[in-house]
Amino acid sequence: MPKFAVIVFPGTNCDFETVEAIRKAGGKAERVWYQESIKDYDGVVLPGGFSYADYLRAGAIAARQRIMEEVREFAEEGRPVLGICNGFQVLTESGILPGALRPNKIPRFICRWVHLKVVDTNTAFTQFYEPGEVIRMPIAHAEGNYYIDDPSRVRVVFQYSDEKGEITEEANPNGSVLNIAGVSNDRGNVLGMMPHPERASDRFLGSEDGLKVFKSMVEWVKR
Repeated sequence: MPKFAVIVFPGTNCDFETVEAIRKAGGKAERVWYQESIKDYDGVVLPGGFSYADYLRAGAIAARQRIMEEVREFAEEGRPVLGICNGFQVLTESGILPGALRPNKIPRFICRWVHLKVVDTNTAFTQFYEPGEVIRMPIAHAEGNYYIDDPSRVRVVFQYSDEKGEITEEANPNGSVLNIAGVSNDRGNVLGMMPHPERASDRFLGSEDGLKVFKSMVEWVKR
């Protein structure tokens, strides 16, 4: 059974939910303190929260910890690396994914449910979705405004949309360029996303749409 490390930094607060989502998806998962090693795991997840209280910039200090060298090696080896919310910020701050997460267009913390359009189903995290499928997940961030100077350089995986899948300005909660909610590296084994799939992995939470992210990741390792 594939085994995943859920990395915990000071200030991480979505680690238990992420572990549970991975287990529900058919994998093993363990919380790993950032000063430990992840070399014996099949994949890694950087969960949400406020690592180091978002001091300097969101994800900036966590991105410079030694464990991120191992995360970079995971990415280069083709093993799955998933960054959720603060984890996405850490991946961009470390240069593992291109672009940057800036303060929301309206500078305040946003916590609500959003609709997403699945743009790319050929990644380690989206193979169980249909192209163009509209899904529902919550967001909770103050710095989720994704920016990249040349959008053609990035592999878009999720976009904020309305419930019909239309990519509109009104559906964009934070000002992200091209309504981008999640991006992947060229190989498709690294994904950063601002919405929280672990908080949409059980019908009692209001949606199971996020569980496919973890099921896809587990299946990717098995193959």
